Order: sequence, then structure tokens, then C-alpha cells
Amino acid sequence: MPHRAPATAAHGTLSYLLFLSSASMATIIDGKAIAQTIRNEIAIEVRSLFQNYNMVPGLAVVIVGMRKDSQSYVSMKRKACAEVGIRSIDLDLPEDISEADLIEKVHQLNADPDVHGILVQLPLPKHINEEKVLSEINIEKDVDGFHPLNIGKLAMKGREPLFLPCTPKGCLELLSRSGVSIKGQKAVVVGRSNIVGLPVSLLLLKADATVTIVHSHTQDPENIIREADIVIAAAGQAMMIKGDWIKPGAAVIDVGTNAVDDPSKKSGYRLVGDVDFQEASKVAGWITPVPGGVGPMTVAMLLKNTLDGAKRRIVQ
Repeated sequence: MPHRAPATAAHGTLSYLLFLSSASMATIIDGKAIAQTIRNEIAIEVRSLFQNYNMVPGLAVVIVGMRKDSQSYVSMKRKACAEVGIRSIDLDLPEDISEADLIEKVHQLNADPDVHGILVQLPLPKHINEEKVLSEINIEKDVDGFHPLNIGKLAMKGREPLFLPCTPKGCLELLSRSGVSIKGQKAVVVGRSNIVGLPVSLLLLKADATVTIVHSHTQDPENIIREADIVIAAAGQAMMIKGDWIKPGAAVIDVGTNAVDDPSKKSGYRLVGDVDFQEASKVAGWITPVPGGVGPMTVAMLLKNTLDGAKRRIVQ
């Protein structure tokens, strides 16, 4: 393993500059290519399920209202389902649907034997309690992995959740398929959200890493991050992690997707991660780009969870 970075910021910067003078570029972890490999593997299993059991995995995608970003995400998920042979059950519901009526729709999907996964696209309209709706999803169809029982089992030693949250699961899959060892390594997770930071920390613990979480109240985050063999950045702050915060040779998984102004682009903006990619790629051993890193993996893991849900029904 690379040597440990010195403890002080000044020494850390000096170490970083000395390393730059002799370093080669990091290995870019191509999330798009890895996700496509996983989709190909899923497609083979889906065909096998149909041939052997006359079963087609079904994913119900529920969207409420007409938010453009949500429509875009859902369209992408439906297209991905079609690519691998998973049946997409589409529920496009009006913005003004009542909470009770939405929960009734969820109950109907829970009872449908042809539905093996239920995804309720967030955010929901303000008059609907998201936590209440999500908790109504049958744990055996919780392909998002956010049911309290799934998260609770993830947090407990010796227990296994039925499903893992898609983005955290994708982060560990990227490390595994890139040949990055996790066991016994120091991992720092930047951010503590319920969607990424907290569950990915628990997954790293289960993989026998020594885990530290950096958040908005953490003192001296730079030096904590400099100690890390693995950095998972999920803070939602554009390029907050600089190149001299990275331990030489570390693996960096950047979950952040932030829009910054860029007049040279037709859209007027470009997407960047939570890590300064240009700087960090000269120091890290492995790094994910933004876009094209973690993003494609989230959808691939959703498909994998749906497939697993269908396979579990066969066992039952």
C-alpha cells in the first residue's frame, strides 16, 4: 500500500506536490462499461428464468406528477428494463393524487405476483408523506433497498437485508470489479445522507473496512480524507475535495453530480463531481469520472435487485 500521508496540511501539500512530479495518471473506473457488462449478465439470467420457469421479472415504476427530471429518470429506467428483458409496469399518476390513493396503488402492486420490484420515484408532491408511502412497499419488493427493515438488517452484524440500496451497492461493485481490495483498508465516506452516505458506510463495514464518516460538522476534514485508502464522496458540493486531500494511490468513488456554469456548453452548464477530478486523477490509484462513473451503476443495480427479487420467488 502507498505510504500514509503526513498529518499536517502543509506537509500534506508538499507530499502531494512531490508525488505529482513522479506520478502517472489514475486508472479511470469506467462505470458505463462496467454497468453494461452487468446488464449483459442480467439479460442472460432473465432469458434463463423465462426458459426454465416461464417467469419474466417485473419492475413497477410509479411516478407522481410531471417533474421533468423525474420523467427523465423514469424513462431511462424503463428503457434499461426493456434492454435486459425485464417487464416494466408503468404507473403515471396525477400530481393531485391523495396519499391514501397512492398507498392503495402500492398495496395493489404488493399483491400482484407478476411484480417483483416496486420503485416509487422521488421526490413526491409536498402533500404526500414520502416515508409513509415507502414504508408501505412490501419488503420483498423493496428494490430501492430503503425499507426500514432492509436498512436495519444492513446495520446489524450477521444479518442480511433482502435488498441493498442501488447507489451504495453500485459503489462497492465498482471497487470489486476494478480489483480494489476493501478488507482491512481505511475508508472515508464524505456525506451522511440516508440515500448514499449512511448505507455505503454500513456496506464498507460489512466488507471489513475501517470506516470514518466526514460531514458538515467534522473538524479538519482534509487530514481525515488524506488518511483514506478508499474515498467515497457523496456530499453534494461541487469539487470540494481537492487533489492534495487524496492519499497517493487511493481509490476515489465520486457519487456527486453537481451542475456548474459553463458558457461553452449549449446547456450553459456542465456536470462535475464532489472531487476535483483533474487534480485528483493525478494522485489517486483509481477514480470514477462524473458523468460516466457511479450514475450508470445505480440503474444496473436496480435491474439486478429486480432480478434477485424474481429469483427469490422461485425458491419460495
